[in-house]
Amino acid sequence: MLRVPVESEAMRSVGYRDGTLEIEFVQGDVYRYFDVPAEIHRVLLAAESHGEFFNAHVRDRFQYIRL
Repeated sequence: MLRVPVESEAMRSVGYRDGTLEIEFVQGDVYRYFDVPAEIHRVLLAAESHGEFFNAHVRDRFQYIRL
């Protein structure tokens, strides 16, 4: 999945396709989150703090796998 770089203390890059959100964290771990609405991806990219938005609206709310 194509990911775009983000300026964040928590994340390196974020990708989205067909309901799947993929996030690469600064430690190098990559996670895929499933059945994520496109609006969540859009707002995540626009958020002032990507990490805070992730913690409030993605973490522990969607099924995921670690790649």
